Amino acid sequence: MIKTSWQWRFFSWYLFWSLLVALGVCLGLWQWERADDKRLALVKRESAPSMIAPKTPPAQGAEVTLQGEYLAEHTLYLDNRIVDGRIGVAVLTPLRDNHGQLWLVQRGFLATGPHRRAPQAATPSGSVKLTGEWQEVQAGGPLYGNNREGSRLQQLSLEPWKPVLGPFSYKGWLHAEEGDGVLTPWWEASVMPPSRHVGYAFQWWGLALAALVVMFIGGLRLRRDTS
Repeated sequence: MIKTSWQWRFFSWYLFWSLLVALGVCLGLWQWERADDKRLALVKRESAPSMIAPKTPPAQGAEVTLQGEYLAEHTLYLDNRIVDGRIGVAVLTPLRDNHGQLWLVQRGFLATGPHRRAPQAATPSGSVKLTGEWQEVQAGGPLYGNNREGSRLQQLSLEPWKPVLGPFSYKGWLHAEEGDGVLTPWWEASVMPPSRHVGYAFQWWGLALAALVVMFIGGLRLRRDTS
């Protein structure tokens, strides 16, 4: 009976720490793969071309120049933006280009203060020209409740315009940086450097190594205590 109890403790000890070692190794490999993905994403973004009035989907990070007309009556506002300590919104206005294609343009930051009145952004009429960086549609974070509250959106999405305008020509949006109707730029591409993921990978592998050492030292002590 004593031997059986010792065997169970010995097995449980090695099983628990083996699982921790395996978890650390797997998480380290996952971070290493993410570093490779980020390297590829950075290369793709840095090599993205400049496009003027494109008729094909832009590459992620491409500099795109558009000419067309804003659909001002369909402007919505991305809520809870902060620039230089000021609270406001990002202005989102559809644009129909000279080829008849429909684009969503993120025109920049509009300060509103802490009040919740409906924002109002002036929009130029007639033909406009603007340049910005193209961002492909990305999955948003967790959303609690409805995305749309009046003219405000909690997440950047193409969906709120579909019932009225139908689908946009391309799945993404243009973060305008200069041109007609462009306000204060606030958006920057959020790309964690690959080195950060490499660091995380070695942290997980270091923890796995520490767990391995603890597993063997503890196992030797268990063996010694029962000998």
